[in-house]
Amino acid sequence: MHAVYLSWYLQRAGYGNLPPEQFKIAEYAVENTLAHAHETGKWRIASDVISDFETLLSLYDAQLASARLHEVLEAERHLRCFLTGKSDSPISMSP
Repeated sequence: MHAVYLSWYLQRAGYGNLPPEQFKIAEYAVENTLAHAHETGKWRIASDVISDFETLLSLYDAQLASARLHEVLEAERHLRCFLTGKSDSPISMSP
């Protein structure tokens, strides 16, 4: 989930242009995988979302290769703030 949310914050800082739906798909995929693993002990991302998740991970990799250190640190600060708050998700469907 760290990669999904950090990538979201880096995109908001100008590094990327995936639609918000792409982040939501990845977020749900991770949540469903965690729930399934908790119930069955098996870790598996659903096959119908693997390509969506791969797209997001490719963006994340490109972001880490191109973003300035202070931008990554700022994205991590946003992530820490989210984690200490009460919101279910930092991903907003509006621009």
